[in-house]
This record gives sequence, C-alpha cells and structure tokens, in this order.
Amino acid sequence: MSSAEIRQEVVVGVDPRGDWHPAVTWGADEARLRGLHLRLALSVPPLHDTQHVDDAPHHWTLSREGRRTLEAAISWTRGRWPDIEITGSLLDGFPGRQLALLSHRVRLVVLGSRHLHRVEEILSSASVVIPVTAQARCPVVVVGDPPGAGSPDASRLVVGVDGSEPSNAALAFAFEEAALRGCTLYALAVWQPPVFSLRTGDTLFHNQRRLLYETVARWEKQYPDVPVHHDVQIGSPVEVLAKAGEHTLGIVVGRRGEGGYTGMRLGSVVHGLLHRAHCPVVTVPAL
Repeated sequence: MSSAEIRQEVVVGVDPRGDWHPAVTWGADEARLRGLHLRLALSVPPLHDTQHVDDAPHHWTLSREGRRTLEAAISWTRGRWPDIEITGSLLDGFPGRQLALLSHRVRLVVLGSRHLHRVEEILSSASVVIPVTAQARCPVVVVGDPPGAGSPDASRLVVGVDGSEPSNAALAFAFEEAALRGCTLYALAVWQPPVFSLRTGDTLFHNQRRLLYETVARWEKQYPDVPVHHDVQIGSPVEVLAKAGEHTLGIVVGRRGEGGYTGMRLGSVVHGLLHRAHCPVVTVPAL
C-alpha cells in the first residue's frame, strides 16, 4: 500500500469498560506532534447467544451506551486539544478485528486498558490488545498508565535493538519519535549468554556491543540532534527492557512475522512486555 493510500491519522481504541483517558492522551499528543488527524474508535461486539433470543434490543442498548461513551471521549479530547482535528467512529463487530482492519490504512493505533491478567481477555473473541498488536500493519501503542506522568525520566524513550529487520523498523520509529518529542533515546541490546559456545563470553559480548553501535549509527546520522545512549545488558530481554522502561515515555520494539488472529504467534519478547511492562509499549511491524 502506497503512502498516498494511508490515511494521515492516529486511531485510538476507546474501551467502554475501562479508563480510556491514558490512551486518548497519548493518541492526541501523537496526532498534534505529527500534524495528523485523530480518530477515536469504539466497536460494539455482537452477542454470542442468539439462537433462541432476539438480541436486537440488547445490541441497540450496547450501541447507545457506546455512542455516549464515544461522544464523551470526543468532547473531553476537543476541550484539551482544540488545535487538532478529531472525529469518532462507532463500529460494529469485535473490537480486536475492527481495529486490526483499521491499522491497514492509518499511521498509528493506540490502545489502553490491557486487562492481560484475565484469561478471557487473552483468549476470547472480544480481546483487543493481543490480536491488534499481532496483526497490525502500522505501529501499535499499548498504554497502561499515563505516559511518564510526574517522572524525572519522562524525557527518555527506550528502544530494543538486536540487528534484525523488525529491530530496524523499531529504530526508525523510535528516532522519529524522539526527534518529535525532543527526548533522549536509550538504545538497548540484551545479551543472553549461550549455554554452549566455542568462543569466550567476552568475545560474544563485544560482538553484541559492536552490533549495537553499527546498527544505531546510520539512524544517528539522520537524526544528529537526538541524544542517544547505548547500552548492552545481560539477562532476559523481557525483564531487562521492562526494567529499563520504568517511568519512561515508553519502550519501542520490533515485531517478528505475522500473527494469527488469536495473537498466539506474537513474538515472545513483545508478548512478555505487554504483560510485564508498566510503561507504554510500542510494537512496530517490519518495514
């Protein structure tokens, strides 16, 4: 799909059951920084047990409540970001599927209210975060708490680097985001010592550090005004990245491959961060 076919907008999924304010705040800030249109989207899922009972009245009730929530979110957002263009979309269908489809035509999707501790949220057809993150054709931001609120580290953005194609896509997004926000970029590689190797650990660690610097160098030339801090740490990628991202603007990581609708093929690092990290997690599909 060419850039001309991509809508110049940020889409925020509004959760009628949870607090949508953190996700809308991130999405509105992003739209303002990038000069994009902001679209707030709320999807009303179908009811399951429709074999013997007419579910139309119940569905109309859900749609009416969804519209009220959407209108409240639009009004709240317009009152705080009067300089950006804001519209709303009331969709019909499972939210995860609808937002994944929207991602094919927009610049960014923002989600909130993870609920990942609930088994039914991960596995049910009404789940949102896992399938959208796995299938999206654009970057997806999952916001659990207000991004960097009141934190001295709010001027830092973390990006995971491993030299892969998805990692390069994450770097591209992270440098652009850091330039827009005027923040420091913390480029972090995580090394897990192999159980068996013919080379010494020092050699492998040195190679990992060299890979990090070489991978980041090309982006540093394109964004010379972005301060960059490089680091290689030893341990589990999920735990190291989650700890590094505490109280920051967020963690940016690349996504490996295409996930199925259920999201069970989502990469282990991304999946782990969505469970473990408390800061916003930005997942970027390969270029």
